[in-house]
Parts: sequence; structure tokens; C-alpha cells
Amino acid sequence: MSARSRLPATVIALGLVSLLTDAASEMIMPLLPIFLTTVVGAGAAFVGLVVGVADTTAAFVKLASGAAVDRAPAKKPFVVLGYTLASAVRPLIALATAPWHVLAVRFTDRIGKGLRSSPRDALLAGAADEDQRGRAFGFHRAMDHAGAVVGPLAALVLLRVAGVPLRTVFALAAIPGALAVAVVVLGVHETRAPAKAALAPPKRLSERLGLRGAPLSPRFRRYLFAVALFTLASSTDTFLILKALQVGMAPWLAPVLWAALHLVRAAMSTWAGGLSDRMGRASVIRIGWVIYGVSYAAFAFASTELQVWLLVAIYGGASAFHEGAEKALVADLAPADAKGRAFGLFHFTVGLCALPASLGFGALWQFASARAAFLTSGGLALAAALLLGWALRPDAVA
Repeated sequence: MSARSRLPATVIALGLVSLLTDAASEMIMPLLPIFLTTVVGAGAAFVGLVVGVADTTAAFVKLASGAAVDRAPAKKPFVVLGYTLASAVRPLIALATAPWHVLAVRFTDRIGKGLRSSPRDALLAGAADEDQRGRAFGFHRAMDHAGAVVGPLAALVLLRVAGVPLRTVFALAAIPGALAVAVVVLGVHETRAPAKAALAPPKRLSERLGLRGAPLSPRFRRYLFAVALFTLASSTDTFLILKALQVGMAPWLAPVLWAALHLVRAAMSTWAGGLSDRMGRASVIRIGWVIYGVSYAAFAFASTELQVWLLVAIYGGASAFHEGAEKALVADLAPADAKGRAFGLFHFTVGLCALPASLGFGALWQFASARAAFLTSGGLALAAALLLGWALRPDAVA
């Protein structure tokens, strides 16, 4: 492998941090709908509420941290603080005795995610050359999903082989979380940019939140509009677990299904990100969004376990296509001195739409039918794929 094709050490280290963090998180997440609905007595709508509120909270923090990091002398402190907070509170779900306890832990966990996400993505964008940016973000997503394979399988072994109680499995998620913090503290080394003239502190709330600052192109803003529509189709993956249970899958297989989903994503994400370096970001994103929409519509008619397993694999491939390329396109479209703010706005858009996406899907499921929920989401994803061509047309460039 040539030096040119080798990913930078910063990208690799942050990938390892992501693997460990997701291993911790995914020891819990595939079991969370079961814990909420059977242990603490929540309904499907509350499952959507937990995910939606948590992600929307993270969105506001991502927006602010993205704006702040452009003005800060270093990005790493934001990343360290975010991973530390999330890793400290996440295992406290083990102590929950009511649905609102889970909501409170997830709320705090997502504050940590919000603190780290935009600064981390800006750090990644700066570490990789433009012609390998898609592969860098794809690799990061692949490591993220690799952790989401390790986590559920660890939970499965603890539950089914070792006979560990569910709450104890949640508590043990503290171990990979602590390792992730150690790696980001000791293994991530930021290259400081040349010192810039001191900037006056922002006076307006809109400036502090990243809504004002260095100009972002009309093309970037239209891209965010298309991302918003697609995100409205992107309800939490925990509903796939509920769908599998609905068609008769044994609850103990939930972590295996979750691991299979992320195994597909981990296997394909680096390749798909690299494909966007060669084929173009928009084309690869559009492929992912179309496959997502078709697979979600097909979930509406799935009636056997085998069908669910096959659709989960296809759906995982869709995610691999669009996740890394979406972030690489943010870095491509943003000016050098506003990448933190651009990623903050991107994450804010995604997170703000997460609440109506997950809550709406859960409400449709509970008060109409699972079929109506999946068909609605599939249609929105296909509409977003059509909108993307308009959003990125050349005459939209500033």
C-alpha cells in the first residue's frame, strides 16, 4: 500500500475510539426497546420519543459545538469532553425503574455526543486529503458499525451463555466506554493550525449557535434541505427490532439481528466512501437513499423472519452508501474556516428532524399500523433522492 493511499493516523485513532464507543452503546441499544416495553412498561410511541428527544437534544449541542470549535485553538478538548460524558452516564440505564429514567439517561448521553460530533468531524476533514475524504469518513463509519457488531454479540454472550441479568449487561457497557476515553486522550494527536488573530466573541445568540458566520453557499443550504427530508424518513433502527419481533423472531435474537445490520455497514462503508471519491458524492448518496426507500417500503410487507433478515442486509447496504458520502460532501462544500459550523448545521438538521421522524413513525405504528409507518418512510426517502439533484445543481453554487 502506498503512503498516499494510507489513511492518516488521526483518522485511524478516531476510528478505534468510535469502535469502542459504539460497542458500549450497542450493548444497550438493541435491547432497549425490549427493556422499555417489557421491563419498565413503555409503549411504541415512547420508544420513538426516547430516541427522538435524545437525538434532537444532541442536534442543538452539535450546532453550538460546531460554531465554537471554529473559534477555538484546538478541537480535541471538545472531543474528549463529549466522549467522557457519554461514557460515564450511559451505563446508568441499568438503574432505571421507569420510562422517564431511560429518557433522562439518553438525554445526558446525547449531550456528550453533541459536544464531540461536529468537532470530531471537522478534525477528520482536516486530517484527510480531499481526494481520500470519502474513504476517511467511510472508514470512520465502518469502525462505528464494527463496534455495533461487537456490542450486540457481547450482550448476547453475556445474556445467553453466561446468564448475566439484563441490567448487569447494561452496567458492563462502562468497560468499552472507558477504553474509548483512554484512546481519545492518549492516542489522538491534533495538528494545531497556525495561530490566527483573535476574534471578537460572538454577541448574538445566532452567532453562538452557528447560524451566522463565514458565508455558506446556496448549494450547501439546499443540500441541507434535501438531508432534512431524507432524515424525516430515517426513524430509529430499533423499529426494525420491533418488526422482527412482530413476525415471530425470538427476543434473544435481537442482538444478532442488530449485529448483522452493522456487519453489513462495516463491511461496505469504507469501500462506498472511497467510491464517492471517484464516482462523485451526489451519485453515491442518491444510490443509498433509493435503496433505503425501496427496502423500507418492502419492510411494510415482510411477514417472515427470513424476509426481515434479507431486508435488514439490503437496508444496511443503503446506509453504507450514504453515510460517509454525506459527511464528505459537507466538508467539500464548506470553506476551510467554517467546517465546524458546517458540520454543526448538518448534525443540527439531522437531529432536529429525528424527533418527528422517530416519534411520527412510532405513532403511525401504534395508532395506524406498522405497514403505514414503513410505507410513509420509504416514500419520503425516495422523494429526498429526487430532491437531491435539484439541491446540488451547479447553478446553486455561490
